[in-house]
Amino acid sequence: MILVLTRDDDEHASHVVPLLRKRGAEVVRHDPASFPRSSRMAVAFERDGAAARRLDGLDLREVRSIWLRRPGEPVPHDFADPSVRAYVRDELRAFVGTSWDDPGPRTVPGGRRVIDHAARKQHQLPAAARAGLEIPATLITNDPEEFLGFYDRFHGKVITKPVHLPARGRLTRPVAPSEVGYAGALRYCPVIVQEYVDKRVELRVTVVGERVFAAEIDSQANHLTAHDSRDDRLGRTPYRPVRLPAAVERSCLVLTRALGLAYGAIDLIVTPDGRHVFLEINPNGQYLWVERRTGLPISEALCDLLLEEP
Repeated sequence: MILVLTRDDDEHASHVVPLLRKRGAEVVRHDPASFPRSSRMAVAFERDGAAARRLDGLDLREVRSIWLRRPGEPVPHDFADPSVRAYVRDELRAFVGTSWDDPGPRTVPGGRRVIDHAARKQHQLPAAARAGLEIPATLITNDPEEFLGFYDRFHGKVITKPVHLPARGRLTRPVAPSEVGYAGALRYCPVIVQEYVDKRVELRVTVVGERVFAAEIDSQANHLTAHDSRDDRLGRTPYRPVRLPAAVERSCLVLTRALGLAYGAIDLIVTPDGRHVFLEINPNGQYLWVERRTGLPISEALCDLLLEEP
């Protein structure tokens, strides 16, 4: 049995689940956001420590692989007292969050704590450097003076990013000189500042187990995507599958393993002089858009991984 934990509207799961069933796999799809309103869970421990987990009557000891894709948060029932609702919400999250940490089944891309750790830039940047990838000079701070010193060091050619949570609709752009006057606002919230890296192309590298799929994104072919390939509002940016240099491919595998992940979506820049520079790794990054535009068989590789014996 393969357990897929994700939101009901997850397009990736809707694509992969039929592929798994076509191969004869028994697949259960579940969104933790349905707990406790429309689902039930139980975890029992015997005196010898043996554990049994049940989800809506299913014995989860039969699960061979878990795809921890994009699970929602449990939603408590409506309570008139806000303090009661907050208490129940925290209890639900504590119970459900640890229920998928069973060391038995293979978990893709990794357990909840592994994913949370790997997603943080403070961890992945030095890990990428240790894996042999070049990283941009980076500052994480809420100190306006530190920011201004970094800005001057790179003659104003810097970009900013959120520390952890993705900012909806926030694309990568160089910091404009007019924005420097608002540096004092950093006191209220830290930010990631990086040197701006000139690019020839961008790469989206998807690691699935021991397999690496690389797509070249010709972001410089369109002024809209010159700074960030996600700004492909016209859908005209050229994509093509590419083979990475052996050393870069090996570094991507080493980084993914070092972070404890079985899957990772890595963003790289290829500079005009041919250097490969690491930007980030997303433990649960999207890939369907790459597969559809390049023909790379990422979904089939993911099915292979989930069907392997742990």
